[in-house]
Amino acid sequence: MRSHIRVLVLTLATVLSARAWDYEGHRFINQTAITLLPTNFPAWVREPSAQERIAFLAGELDRWRNTPHYTLRHANNPDHYLDLEDLVPLELIVTNLPIFRYEFVAHLTRVRLAHPERFPAIAATNDLDRTRTLPGFLPWTIAEQFARLKSAFSSLAAYEKLGNPDEITNARASVIDYLGILGHAVGDATQPLHTTRHYNGWVGENPKGYATTRSFHGWIDGGYLRRVGIPRDAIQKLTRPARALRGVPTTPSDDPIFREACVFIGAQFERMEPLYQLDKAGGLSGKPPKGLEGQAYLGEQLSRAANFLADLWLTAFEQAPPDTFLLGQLAQRGDPPPAKAP
Repeated sequence: MRSHIRVLVLTLATVLSARAWDYEGHRFINQTAITLLPTNFPAWVREPSAQERIAFLAGELDRWRNTPHYTLRHANNPDHYLDLEDLVPLELIVTNLPIFRYEFVAHLTRVRLAHPERFPAIAATNDLDRTRTLPGFLPWTIAEQFARLKSAFSSLAAYEKLGNPDEITNARASVIDYLGILGHAVGDATQPLHTTRHYNGWVGENPKGYATTRSFHGWIDGGYLRRVGIPRDAIQKLTRPARALRGVPTTPSDDPIFREACVFIGAQFERMEPLYQLDKAGGLSGKPPKGLEGQAYLGEQLSRAANFLADLWLTAFEQAPPDTFLLGQLAQRGDPPPAKAP
């Protein structure tokens, strides 16, 4: 687990370096995803104020990480990653994870109790937010935020049918919020260092001589791209129009979006060691010409994020079912109350 690669006290600099993409990168992903949506997607999402809100919320989950409250750190920090190597002692792989977050936690607990020899001891003073035993919750974060967005679209449809203008405005605001927050989780998933215990320099045996510097994560998140620039034209060539995901549940409680998220995260894990190889070869120095090679690599990751995010947004919109309970409640009141005077 992460206990063996973290120091006793996390300084602010370390907390800030443990993000996936800086705010500018996350913001860029959300902004790009908007451009990939089809014309049948709600037009009000493209209004300047809505686009700015969606872009701003791309950084919201990271801003939550800056709190001094360990209760919020405990709930929020593991939502940003999934260390695939740490699934091995749990007898799991990324494609067979339980779809329910707390069933995963229960499995983790059972295996840790049955096989304590697989897991190094963790001092309480080195685990103030009580997250060191957790491999991370990133695919559950994506699936849960997707479900919240889908629910928001269902609520909006009900208010558009039987609500008043104020209710419609507020329901749209909820959709915008979930669009933006889901974007952050997807952005995290495309930063390969959020899929591995080697999230901030290589740890443990290192026969290939990869970087061990504790500034590696921060450099990939934003330092490199601030130096060389985001390759916007190249990314545009790698993006495509959004397409709805058509996964079919295999059981009544199955969640195809969770499965999509797991496959997606697994694919980004495969990009992790090539990132270290690129760094070792000098492709991430930022010094031309060799040091600019990282632009293409990171540009591809940003484009993957925008494509997958736009797919999820479109899927939530198209697959949102009628909110029959809310429709029934609204129908019982008769004519909707008038909008409040400004």
